[in-house]
Amino acid sequence: MAPADGFLPADAAALAFLMDSIRDAVLAGASGDELASITLPASYRAAVVLKEEAEMFAGLESAEKDPRRSLHVREVPVPELAPDECYIAVMASAINFNTVWTSIFEPVPTFGFLARLGRESVWGARHDLAYHVVGSDASGVVLRSGSAVRNWKPGDRVVVHCNYVDDQDPTAHDDSMLAANQRIWGFETNFGGLADLAVVKANQLLPKPAHLTWEEAACNALCNSTAYRMLVSRNGAGMKQGDVVLVWGATGGLGGYAVQYVVNGGGIPVGVVSSASKVKLLQALGCGAVIDRSEKAYRFWSDDNTQDETEWRRLGRDIRALVGEDPDIVFEHPGRQTMGASVFVAKRGGIIVTCAATSGYMIEYDNRHLWMKLKQIKSSHFANYREAYEANRLISLGRIQPILSVLYPLSRVGEAAAQVHGNRHEGKIGVLCLAPSEGLGISDHELREKVGEDRITAFRRLEA
Repeated sequence: MAPADGFLPADAAALAFLMDSIRDAVLAGASGDELASITLPASYRAAVVLKEEAEMFAGLESAEKDPRRSLHVREVPVPELAPDECYIAVMASAINFNTVWTSIFEPVPTFGFLARLGRESVWGARHDLAYHVVGSDASGVVLRSGSAVRNWKPGDRVVVHCNYVDDQDPTAHDDSMLAANQRIWGFETNFGGLADLAVVKANQLLPKPAHLTWEEAACNALCNSTAYRMLVSRNGAGMKQGDVVLVWGATGGLGGYAVQYVVNGGGIPVGVVSSASKVKLLQALGCGAVIDRSEKAYRFWSDDNTQDETEWRRLGRDIRALVGEDPDIVFEHPGRQTMGASVFVAKRGGIIVTCAATSGYMIEYDNRHLWMKLKQIKSSHFANYREAYEANRLISLGRIQPILSVLYPLSRVGEAAAQVHGNRHEGKIGVLCLAPSEGLGISDHELREKVGEDRITAFRRLEA
């Protein structure tokens, strides 16, 4: 029986042997039958936050809260597998802002999410624990599949998208992101991807892009699918050829994919970045119109309570000087810092499509510039299964490139999250889990050569 805190007293040697057996079998290309015959350990290594520490940052400003203090790498019990689920040997994962929010217990501790899931069903009750295994991205191999799983089997190489829905709920059909009980795996559920094993629903699985390494494949699903829905899908802005699209944070975890979708779709991207080195990266991605905020020094807020419309106007003039017109679409995700400017600079009848709020979620803008010029603010949140599949297909075809910039081992997950929290990174930060080193997992070298190493690793070279 597990102790009261949920953590198992591990026999380190036995656990290491079992996990090494799984890792070695995956690296050797073992068959599904061989993987299914390997005994699973009773516990596994995972990055967790603890319920007992949910108040540890009380009274501190957000910037003072340190994920290195709250994220712990522990051995946790392997949960029972539901009929519609799979166990995944996680080779690599990635850091997203939701992992940062979980680690600093903002805007609320995620244990409330787990408690609500726990009340839904017997299987949901497994998630309501004193610890939360975090992480909303993963690449790896299926080890076991539940009795109701049809399309996936042991040995399948997969990536995981984070839309967690109950397909018995009628609101989950048509667009599952509108489901009454839609959740984000690893943020609003337990057993996430920053671990050596993960538990996922079968309808979260996608084929791993064969030309990418484990870490390159792991970094895409959340942000790439989000950008696809925001710009390409009929559920988002529905971008068309010739649309001018302003992309905030154009070399960040979302913006790096958004720029690629605009270029590939015949749009005209205007990328906003914060340094000259990022300007060069955007130009390499095909974005010729770039605004360097460090050079322009915009001050959209003159103080904590007052926005400066003259700065909005200056941004609008700078955009028109680059492309000759106002944006049809604004790809908005910083939130509080930029929303007022985004609403102002969008053209008459334009769309501000928004998700997240990395600079604050209490938004202010001048509504006159919205209603009098018939603009729209459209919300977006991750992607449904079809959108995630299509976005992953474009990765698999080499049409969209991964934006992995930095790589950490799971043992340093707190430092990786701190980098994202402090906005001290570009692209996506990857995390090696079972993979012993970077560069592994490629099975289609011909496609990789065709796409080009320089294109695939552009963000790694930026950080270097």
